[in-house]
Amino acid sequence: MKYCPGTIKLIFIPFFCFLMGCHGEPRDKADQIRAFYQGFQNSDYTQIKSTISDSLAITEGDYVMRFTPKSYYEQFKWDSIFEPHYTIISINEVKNAYEATVAVESKRFDFLKNNPLTCTHRFNFKSDKINMIENLDCSNANWQIWQQQRDSLVTWIKKYHPELDGFVHDLSMKGAQNYLKAIELYKNHKDTIQ
Repeated sequence: MKYCPGTIKLIFIPFFCFLMGCHGEPRDKADQIRAFYQGFQNSDYTQIKSTISDSLAITEGDYVMRFTPKSYYEQFKWDSIFEPHYTIISINEVKNAYEATVAVESKRFDFLKNNPLTCTHRFNFKSDKINMIENLDCSNANWQIWQQQRDSLVTWIKKYHPELDGFVHDLSMKGAQNYLKAIELYKNHKDTIQ
């Protein structure tokens, strides 16, 4: 058998990449975050999925929500019903993580009188994929007004449209549709009594 150096390279380079974890050029982490939000902006879950790990944790204080790419798709569908618009204000590297400040406008935030809602999130990575998002602070949020709006909506729906009761805790696509329907019914009722 004749020795062919080119053939040896073709065999060993893929094997070496397998051992070392080569997956092409790793994307800059700030670009990963931009792509993550661009996926929401463009209603393109494939783009979001390409940025997240096989296991994604989202934290809000002590509360932790865990997702797989498949279960996070349900979160994406829920969010998309409110027609959000994301604007990245800044992305900064902070202690081996990245913090992104993002303003989000949506139909839900509009009703809750916190539109846009501007929050800072810390992104952690594993193998160049987002594996944890920590919700840090929403600098312009007025949680008192948020809670008043939400509670008045929930109470009114429970009394006048019990078929929609529970919408606020239903994080499915149907739950988001019911949330919007509840807002519409509530606003129409308010308009008729004014």
